[in-house]
Amino acid sequence: MKLVLAGAGAFGVKHLEALQKIDDVEVAALVGGKLDATKEVAARFGIAHATTDLVDALSQPGVEAAILCTPTQMHAAQAMQCLTAGKHVMVEIPLADRLDDAEAVARLQQEAGLVAMVGHTRRFNPSHQYLHKKIVAGELAIQQMDVQTYFFRRTNINALGQPRSWTDHLLWHHAAHTVDLFAYQSGGQIVAANALQGPIHPTLGIAMDMSIQLKSSTGAICTLSLSFNNEGPLGTFFRYICDNGTYIARYDDLFNGKEEKIDVSKVDVSMNGIELQDREFIAAIREGREPNASVAKVLPCYRVLHQLEQQLKAAG
Repeated sequence: MKLVLAGAGAFGVKHLEALQKIDDVEVAALVGGKLDATKEVAARFGIAHATTDLVDALSQPGVEAAILCTPTQMHAAQAMQCLTAGKHVMVEIPLADRLDDAEAVARLQQEAGLVAMVGHTRRFNPSHQYLHKKIVAGELAIQQMDVQTYFFRRTNINALGQPRSWTDHLLWHHAAHTVDLFAYQSGGQIVAANALQGPIHPTLGIAMDMSIQLKSSTGAICTLSLSFNNEGPLGTFFRYICDNGTYIARYDDLFNGKEEKIDVSKVDVSMNGIELQDREFIAAIREGREPNASVAKVLPCYRVLHQLEQQLKAAG
């Protein structure tokens, strides 16, 4: 299968590393914002074609699908560009930063009948998969999730410490992971959602601190704290308080409430959530089925984010 990957930054590299581990997959073209830098990454991964033009990449011979790791503000338009060109698409989280755009992608996917998936990686991390299987089997029921998403940010830099041309967002990007995961793990729909935010940063133009409360139709609740002001530890940490045990998930690793590590190495074929996400996208295309984290499945998350944004705007 020949793919296009758009976005030669930190997350694009993570996907390129993951795709190298999947059989019978070739990245035929790499798209980036600056041609010289894109060519450097392409050479590192043995990619024959480097370009700054997504249309050029999609037109390369034999290309069936695209993975988009571009700035948030481009996600929806580029996803629709791929679908219109007859290509399957996976777009990194978030699908969009406006509900109207997310719903437009969902409509186009239905019309095109192609695979369209969003990078809600938490659905694929072995730690969360381990718990999801226990929940589905009836061994656990979530009572509460307590989640901390903490970074330290003063300028627009990516995960590699390189300058970023766009502004990240606590609500539409980082909260999207947890809003979707909470609904997915609780097995219900989010029936109540509230948000508060701290001051807007004078340069970045975004709130640097945010607090979100959620309630599922199952009765489970979730408290999410997000900050760009935290000096460490950095990352996202999930505490699952269940009717039968407490669990702490740190990306692909899982611990019980006593901080004893749980072996999740047999949950899936890899311990890398990005690789597992990419494997699901490719398998869904090959098998002609809807993937986990399809646009349709994650769309309710973006409706909740829109509701929270409206609350925050009303509160001033």
